[in-house]
Amino acid sequence: MARFPVHTFDTAPEASKPSLKDVQARFGMIPNLAATMATSPVLIQSFIGIFDKVHGGSFTEPQIQTVLLTDAVTNGCAWAVALHSVLATQAGVDVADVAAMRGGRSPVDKGLGALSTLARTLIEKRGRLDEGDVERFLAAGFSKELLLETITIVAASTITNYVGSVTNPPLEEMLQAHAWNG
Repeated sequence: MARFPVHTFDTAPEASKPSLKDVQARFGMIPNLAATMATSPVLIQSFIGIFDKVHGGSFTEPQIQTVLLTDAVTNGCAWAVALHSVLATQAGVDVADVAAMRGGRSPVDKGLGALSTLARTLIEKRGRLDEGDVERFLAAGFSKELLLETITIVAASTITNYVGSVTNPPLEEMLQAHAWNG
């Protein structure tokens, strides 16, 4: 497969540079996946917009990271699994729950488990939830509004998961201990 560039400010297309500066301000660095996204200004700009919506919504950071990690595993994106393993742990998700998600299972925590199951089911069924899928999510204490908001997180993670699978960026040193081979 053709190698995609891991851009810096100097090599990125001019229209991608503001987004890269934004990413660096948020993360204190430019993650390699974002650096590969910069090849397409449309992609990196869209990613920033949906990233803001995901992190400005109704879910807590542990809940968001649960969906993102579940999606990365379900979509088989090694780079995103490593990143979201770190971010989920930093957000306070129990290490055993992170391990469960990395293994394709749902967390023991009831709420996180319901979110993880919903996210996995959305991907596996390509959004075609049946009544039982919806009822299980609602029975865990979530609303219909939050079910729809979960779709936004799944959409955002699908972007990063697909980009990671297509571009295969190198794993940063800080993520090496969380490498995942599926």
